[in-house]
Amino acid sequence: MKESHTQGIEGNSLEKAFGLVLRRLRQGRGLSQEALGFESGYHRTYISLLERGRKSPSLQTLFNLSRALKIDPAELIRQVADQTHERPQRIDHAGE
Repeated sequence: MKESHTQGIEGNSLEKAFGLVLRRLRQGRGLSQEALGFESGYHRTYISLLERGRKSPSLQTLFNLSRALKIDPAELIRQVADQTHERPQRIDHAGE
């Protein structure tokens, strides 16, 4: 059986973590799935699939959703990383 590399420390898949963060941000801004879909250019059912962890967003989708939610894409990714307890390593370019 193939091992998944998208599992966090507590077993949240990246898709599920993204969905939880997306739902929290959407609800925090008082948007329905339909309203977020309209603002970002996606159908309500696709937003639902993302929130339930059934679909993985493309990079373009991540940026479109971030714009609609008025959040920096890097902040969205950071919140997903926090949700999965996966911390990306920072690369120090100061020595270059």
